[in-house]
Amino acid sequence: MIADRVSNEDIIGMLPKRPAESNKKTFGRVLAVCGSYGMSGAAYLCAKAAYRSGCGLVEILTAEENRVILQTSLPEATVTCYKSDSPDYDTILSAASRADAIALGCGLGRTPAAHMVTERLLSAAAVPLVIDADALNIISEEPRLWGLIHAPVVITPHPAEMSRISRLDIDTILEDTTKAAADFAAERGVVCVLKTHSTAVTDGSRIYINTTGNSGMATGGSGDVLAGIIASLLAQQKGRQPLLETAALGVYIHGLAGDGAAESLGEHSVMASDIINFLPGTIKKIAGKFFENS
Repeated sequence: MIADRVSNEDIIGMLPKRPAESNKKTFGRVLAVCGSYGMSGAAYLCAKAAYRSGCGLVEILTAEENRVILQTSLPEATVTCYKSDSPDYDTILSAASRADAIALGCGLGRTPAAHMVTERLLSAAAVPLVIDADALNIISEEPRLWGLIHAPVVITPHPAEMSRISRLDIDTILEDTTKAAADFAAERGVVCVLKTHSTAVTDGSRIYINTTGNSGMATGGSGDVLAGIIASLLAQQKGRQPLLETAALGVYIHGLAGDGAAESLGEHSVMASDIINFLPGTIKKIAGKFFENS
């Protein structure tokens, strides 16, 4: 039973502070475990969204084939690679140990190597995890992987991914997205971000229904951007704020940036990279509201 609804006013106050006396480590390090052969874009979108949302450092852990394109397209990020056919456990463990938050699954694929990376990462992670896309699909194929997790978790499924991990049919999920998300969140002890036109964010007892966003955001890569935003906020907060509100703030920012992109470009023409381009103005606007009320 959901006892409490979280409002926009509640989450805007969760925007991370920016102390003047600071350095890049102050604002946290995101590890983006994303991308596979032919899917470097997912890693790029997730990592750049994380940077644009305020974290100090981003490391991308990805397949070796993606090294050159990612180092060229996003030189601000550190790129750590593994062999596509034989991911090295020590490389994964070392990358996980450096992170303040981890985004796992964007464009990861569902190969045996992707299964191996997901399993090793889930067992190694000791910081908040944002589990998205292919990582969710892999877990749906190997439910035993839930038992390896000992870190706080935010999952970000769309209805089809939710169907796979919950074993509910999509029609049942869409009939009552709030209930589907809340029941699963309570069962697994996670925060569930069930992505629809009115995204529900819940920990099973409290819920936030998002009011931002538009149809232009129904485009490839939009979910990768959201995963990066939430991971960035988690890395900046370093456990100082509730997981639910931090995830809800990420969803709100993502939708508001999408609204800015749609207003400028029209809903027909929005791309995921446009959402990233509108993040700076969106966060500046939210920060202004926060400081006015504080």
